[in-house]
Amino acid sequence: MALTVNDVERFEASRSRLEAIAYRLLGSASEAEDAVQETFLRWQAADVARIEVPEAWLTKVLTNLCLNQLTSARARRETYVGQWLPEPLLAGDPMLGPADTAEQRESVSYAVLTLLERLSPGERAVYVLREAFDYPHREIAEVLDITEAASQQLFHRAKKHVADGRARTEIDEAAARRIVDEFLAAATSGRTEPLVRLLTQDAVSIGDGGGKVPARAKAFEGALAVATFLRGLFKPGKAKRALVGDSAEMYATAANGDPAVVVVVGGRVIGVMCLEVTPEGIAGLRNQVNPDKLERATRHWAATGHGEPVRVTF
Repeated sequence: MALTVNDVERFEASRSRLEAIAYRLLGSASEAEDAVQETFLRWQAADVARIEVPEAWLTKVLTNLCLNQLTSARARRETYVGQWLPEPLLAGDPMLGPADTAEQRESVSYAVLTLLERLSPGERAVYVLREAFDYPHREIAEVLDITEAASQQLFHRAKKHVADGRARTEIDEAAARRIVDEFLAAATSGRTEPLVRLLTQDAVSIGDGGGKVPARAKAFEGALAVATFLRGLFKPGKAKRALVGDSAEMYATAANGDPAVVVVVGGRVIGVMCLEVTPEGIAGLRNQVNPDKLERATRHWAATGHGEPVRVTF
């Protein structure tokens, strides 16, 4: 059935919200875009004149598409080369969605998106809809075709799993910049001691190269092990310069609401390192270097202002 201009406008009015939901559910911007486009095709094929609440209908269709995607994604990730990490979104990306409350900001943080991978698809859907978008359990139950009590139970379980992870510290833009500046100064000092002082004793560093860029399959654990790895990672060398093809510019910014180091070569983002900051120090470093997961970051970087690099190395 052909859509009217008004029908298309009604969908477009929901697009940003749908993309933000899909990204939180899938951890992938490209897959989120595909899910939203498929939702549009379903909208196009529907008798939209008979849909009383378009927002609810679109949310239901999108969520169920994402649930199906999550089920197949689990199988694909069993054969994924190395560690799997979400696709990072740089500060200002509209797909980050609402950020008015601490819960909304936390729901899109890199640490929480990684934790959400431990949840069942149903738990993840309830958590995202309730925590990030404040849907009442009655509406979530309708979206997922479950009872309201089941929705509440799934949310309780999901909330507990996420809470079992580290507590996140709220950080404003200026503080994030200072943290990244201090971190880069320590990382490029050539010594482990300054890094150890910034890290928690049980700090963890994870890298995702997707089999396309060298990244250790196993996480580094403990302050000394992480500091030693970072000292080597940030040490300039001919081999690294040959690998990236030019000098690497390092910027202090934010990704998924966390302080982050963005590494840029020739205008292309080749790495995003998100820092998980706690009151005790930097507890986690998640380094995305898989080029397939940095395409959106590169497009966003090219379209926005980002100031001068903090470091130029390699």
